[in-house]
Amino acid sequence: MKLPQDTTIIASEKLRDYALNDLSPDGTSKAHYLADIGYEQDTWRQLEHDLRTQHLSLECQPGRPSRYGRKYEICAPLRGPNGQQRWLRTVWMIRHGETSARLITLIPEKHP
Repeated sequence: MKLPQDTTIIASEKLRDYALNDLSPDGTSKAHYLADIGYEQDTWRQLEHDLRTQHLSLECQPGRPSRYGRKYEICAPLRGPNGQQRWLRTVWMIRHGETSARLITLIPEKHP
């Protein structure tokens, strides 16, 4: 199954204020990991675009069960603006009663 690229929700706050924020207690390691391939807090729109075109173009796998909805995961390389790539697991959820998936988190991965 593929999640739709155009209707899947990627909140700007999730990228700008969390995953790319090296001052966020939960986002610091992610920010450093993503900085290695060229993403910075002020280029969060590029990360959003790249997640849509590089990750959402791939098949997703069912994720861990959640009481809030159905989770899906995509584990694949992400090529950054500087041309380098790193493996990244993206976790998406379609909440109960909703039809659009949304980005839940990004997890740095070693090559599987």
